[in-house]
Amino acid sequence: MDVTPERLTNNCRAVREILSRVGDKWSIQVVVSLRDGPQRFNALKRVVEGISQQMLARTLKALEREGLIERRVLPDTPPRVEYTLTPLGHSLSQAVRILALWAEDHAEEIAENRARYDAG
Repeated sequence: MDVTPERLTNNCRAVREILSRVGDKWSIQVVVSLRDGPQRFNALKRVVEGISQQMLARTLKALEREGLIERRVLPDTPPRVEYTLTPLGHSLSQAVRILALWAEDHAEEIAENRARYDAG
């Protein structure tokens, strides 16, 4: 298949849209929080530091729309809702984990670069 300028533009647009959804601060934290298993809404709210109830609800809906998480209503009394990563969400969590490890490995170097830049 030939790569045309139009195809490149369309692919870039699609990639930008996806990265803007999965790359925002709240989505990443929710995905990381769900990596080890299902969580209920209030548990996620406690784990994702600083997120408001409204922002968490919006983030969960957006991630569900993208197919990254699944919302399950459990047949308890009262009904319980929990969120879990889909296989697509797990694949994203792997990529996020690699990025987090990179950040951890280079945090000191980046801090030194920032200090040098700010001083100069």
